[in-house]
Amino acid sequence: MSPTSLRRIVKDSTGQDVYKCQGCYDCELTASTEADVPLGSLVQMIIYDDREALTCRTLWSDEILQSSRYSCLRGLNVQAIMLALREEARREGLAG
Repeated sequence: MSPTSLRRIVKDSTGQDVYKCQGCYDCELTASTEADVPLGSLVQMIIYDDREALTCRTLWSDEILQSSRYSCLRGLNVQAIMLALREEARREGLAG
């Protein structure tokens, strides 16, 4: 059985559909030196079900997490999305 898609995990956990992301990358205005993947790219990774999203430094940065809640001008709560991904990474044993 294949793993549940990241999009479904986020939708089930947060009620948000990452397909709302229009790839505008406005969320990247809150850049951080802790980011290895910009927030907009992280959301795109979810859309394409790229499981590397679960192990990137961006996902585990508390600084980025705190600044991400209102970073999407389209209304996605990126903070809630990141928390859902963190929980999935823990569930899969990918977090320390």
